[in-house]
Amino acid sequence: MARDFIVTPWEVKGEVDYDKLVKQFGTSIISDSLFNKIKKHTGKLHYMLRRKIFFSHRDLDILLDEYEQGKKFALYTGRGPSGHTHMGHIIPWIFTKWLQDAFDAPLYFQITDDEKFLCKPKLTKEETKKFSYENALDLIALGFNPKKTFIIIDTEYSKTLYNIAIQ
Repeated sequence: MARDFIVTPWEVKGEVDYDKLVKQFGTSIISDSLFNKIKKHTGKLHYMLRRKIFFSHRDLDILLDEYEQGKKFALYTGRGPSGHTHMGHIIPWIFTKWLQDAFDAPLYFQITDDEKFLCKPKLTKEETKKFSYENALDLIALGFNPKKTFIIIDTEYSKTLYNIAIQ
């Protein structure tokens, strides 16, 4: 019998069929051999990996193979500043910080204030700017390496014309 469930960025309903979820999103389960490769390079697994909070991946095997050949990588993630930071944001950031520390990797963190302003009619540019700075401070408070962390606020990195164009 098929289990009905819903997983979106905003909700999880029903009993989740993780095999179906992996297929739906085109990811792969993190295998024991990948866990062992991570542990080999980091000394130990992050508790979120041990507890399988993060259980699937896309191309982690390729990344680790390249890393074993001496190639470096960068981390990239971000946030759409439409409100205050909550646990749903903090949990992956904690793991990202561990990755930065464990692999000495630079982090590029994009704050998409332009997208939130354009797609959420109730938000003003001033509100998205305020949330951008607040969210950036929340990220910084987690202790990311300031020499290897680059916070990109879209409207600030796109120069003057872009701010005028989105109004």
